[in-house]
Amino acid sequence: MEPEPVAAEDLHACEALARAHGATLAGLAAAPVEVEVRLLRGLLGLVKIIGLPDSALRESRERVASAIKASGRVFPERSLLVNLAPAELRKVGPGLDLPIACGVLAASGQLEQSALTGRILFGELALDGRLRPVRGAVAVALLARQLGRPLVLPRASLPEVALVGGLDAWPADDLPEALALLEGLRAPQRPPAQAPEAAAPADVAWDAIVGQDLAKQALVIAAAGGHHVLLTGPPGTGKSMLAKSLSALLPDLDEAGALEVSCIHSAAGLPARVRSRQPPLRAPHCSVTLAGMAGGGAVPRPGEMTLAHLGVLFLDELPQFRREVVDLLRAPLEEGEIVLARAGRSLKFPARFQLVAAMNPCPCGRAGETELACSCSAAQIARHRQRVSGPVLDRIDLSVHVPFVPAEARHRSDAALSADPTRRRIAALRERTTARNGGRWNAEIPPGELDATCVLARDCSDWLLRTIDRLHLSVRAHHRILRVARTIADLDERAEISREDLARALSFREPDPVDALQKS
Repeated sequence: MEPEPVAAEDLHACEALARAHGATLAGLAAAPVEVEVRLLRGLLGLVKIIGLPDSALRESRERVASAIKASGRVFPERSLLVNLAPAELRKVGPGLDLPIACGVLAASGQLEQSALTGRILFGELALDGRLRPVRGAVAVALLARQLGRPLVLPRASLPEVALVGGLDAWPADDLPEALALLEGLRAPQRPPAQAPEAAAPADVAWDAIVGQDLAKQALVIAAAGGHHVLLTGPPGTGKSMLAKSLSALLPDLDEAGALEVSCIHSAAGLPARVRSRQPPLRAPHCSVTLAGMAGGGAVPRPGEMTLAHLGVLFLDELPQFRREVVDLLRAPLEEGEIVLARAGRSLKFPARFQLVAAMNPCPCGRAGETELACSCSAAQIARHRQRVSGPVLDRIDLSVHVPFVPAEARHRSDAALSADPTRRRIAALRERTTARNGGRWNAEIPPGELDATCVLARDCSDWLLRTIDRLHLSVRAHHRILRVARTIADLDERAEISREDLARALSFREPDPVDALQKS
């Protein structure tokens, strides 16, 4: 039964406070917002929104008024005061359009207050009353599930929240349908629960790369242990293809990881990752800004490092990135998160990614190649390498030279490194090692647990210490060598780390011919 329309003159007699419930993004999480609407006496036509709204929310009054009129309801001619509580929390985005509109209708006697009790409303209103999707739907869905309340949201947002199990979602196409759901005139069409989809098979580009078996072996070690990689070599040798193939070698995300990544992408306003378990791959251009890499802005959004969470961050032509942008990597490579300080508060964004960087060894790209003549001076090579800071390079576990491959060798590749069996091997190893390490990758084993986890074979400890002293490696490099050696031993299914494992891990520290050139 459709409700009877309320005459405009009857609205002047209403003096009530209505409450609706919505949510707003606070970083990557959603915070509940109580929308209070009161009709004011003695004034005509003013709509005042208070409670730290941003510019998109301040414009909500025009959208709400037009949507209510287009839906066959009456927008009150009296002035309105809309309060968004809590007052100290900044409210962002147009997602509170729907609760404001419903609060206006309840305050003017066109909707029962009981229809709004215990429900969360989220969505942007078009001028004709349609509901548009808003970024952050996954975070709001997680909040609604946590509070145990139904969520009224745009139908177009359903793909985004497909991974949120146990959610009582009430999708609607427009304001009249949302009101019908709230008034009990229409039963909600709840979507069926959907499990995450398995990731796509490994990219065929991995099998198409020939003659770079050492680089492939390094990437297998990186994928198995969660290590960071630097690929150095002349142009056209497959560095970019190798780097982009790494994400296809990684194991599928578990359900919690897939939901976390979906929440990040939803908060950033990116296309929904519908039930996807594929680890993300982000490859920002070298012109990326500080805010683009770390996140932030007037309305803080996740940056490239957070968008690569649980996946791969690929930086091609590393020296071309601004020095301050590259230096931003230092804390996330160690801590797995980014802390953004803002006036009166700080935000934590997750950034547990694997870094894969690629660079030419010199400006012309031919330094250290026997088949190619380098035209760069020693000073040019030094300036090129100095564009990347030492502290960042010290945090990279595997440094691999990707050499020029002669034509006669380009058809040969190690069959043992084909994509599908390698990916299955990595997935099985990750499952074993994360169970052993308390959910951590080998690359994340804390220094205090290295002695217990990285058990060295007899006589290896003294040899390693003498080698590290001879090479003048840092304590951080010492720890990273142990972690890489642990992964190498795990790939061979050995409990103890041998001297050969340590030597191989050491060989990945600085095999770059640029250093040999500079030290010669």
